[in-house]
Amino acid sequence: MIIVLQRPQDVRNIGAVVRAMLNFGFAELRLVEPTPFVEADLLGIAHRSEAFVARIRYEADLAVALAEARFVVGTSERSHPGRVMRHDLRPFARELVVRNATAGPVALLFGPEDHGLDNEALDRCDCVVSLPTEPGYPSLNLAQAVMLILYELRMARDESVAMPERMRKPATLAERERFAAVLSELVATVGFIKSGDGATTLRRLRNLITRAQPERHELALLTALFREVLIALRRR
Repeated sequence: MIIVLQRPQDVRNIGAVVRAMLNFGFAELRLVEPTPFVEADLLGIAHRSEAFVARIRYEADLAVALAEARFVVGTSERSHPGRVMRHDLRPFARELVVRNATAGPVALLFGPEDHGLDNEALDRCDCVVSLPTEPGYPSLNLAQAVMLILYELRMARDESVAMPERMRKPATLAERERFAAVLSELVATVGFIKSGDGATTLRRLRNLITRAQPERHELALLTALFREVLIALRRR
C-alpha cells in the first residue's frame, strides 16, 4: 500500500507520518512537492528511521507519484457531491486490504495541511474517505488522520480476511491519465463544451470512467477508439 502526501508543509507532520508507518507496518511513502526540510529534523522526530527515510520517494508531479496505483483513495473532512464518498472507515479498511492484496497497489492520498486536496487531485481519486468527527470541529491534523487510517488498515490486515480467488484489476492511474488526455482532446475537437472552459464537463466524464473501474484492456480499447475518432475528424 502506498502513502502519498501532497505538498506537506511541516516536517513535524512528515516525521509523525513516518513513525506511524513504522508503528503499523507500512513501508512505501511518497512526498509530492514537500516544503523543503532538513533530513536531520525528520530523523529527530522519527527516531531510528534512517533505513525508512532513505527509501522515501520525492516527486514533483502527483500523477507520477500515483502512476502504478490501481485504486486511489483521497481523504477529506468535507463532502464532495458527485464523487464516491466513504464514511465507513472500518469496513472500508477491510475492502482496501483485500483489494491491495488481490487487484494491485492501493494508494492513500493526503493533501496539504492548510486546505486539503484540491479538485485536480480529487479527480485522480476513485473515492474519498472521511473520518467520523464532530461536525463542529471536523478538521484533523495531517499526521493524526494518517495514523487513524493506518491503524484501521493494520487491524483489518491482522484479521482473517477471506481473499477472493480473483479480483478485477482496474487500469492504473497512469493508464487513466492517458485516456483522460485523449478524452480532453476529443472534447475540444468536437466543441463539446457547454459552459466556461469545459472543466466541469471533463470532470464529470472522468468521474464516470473512475466509477466504472475499467480493466486495463477495456480502457486501452476505449482509448484506441477515441484516437481513431480524432484521426477521422482531422481528415475531414
